[in-house]
Amino acid sequence: MTTPRPDRRRMLLTHLPFAVVLLLVAAGAVRIGMYHWRQGAALIGGALLAAAVLRAALADEQAGLLKIRARVIDVLCYSGLGLLILFDALTIIGGPLD
Repeated sequence: MTTPRPDRRRMLLTHLPFAVVLLLVAAGAVRIGMYHWRQGAALIGGALLAAAVLRAALADEQAGLLKIRARVIDVLCYSGLGLLILFDALTIIGGPLD
């Protein structure tokens, strides 16, 4: 007896939120690599805040790799770390933010 093949489109859509967050983090890493660390850190903080919003808005089946723990814990961890990184990027003096 063969197992049913999972719907490929649904599988791709499940991982789309994580891919969006990962692309934002990659863009932040590129900016950091170009010596614009404040912009890069702001992008990474924004990516974590986007992960918090996506984790809060999506069902567990749709969250894909953003689902690590319980929804409340995930949202608190993503938003807390995102706000801390964003706070650092916006308050530490000594680097371009424009």
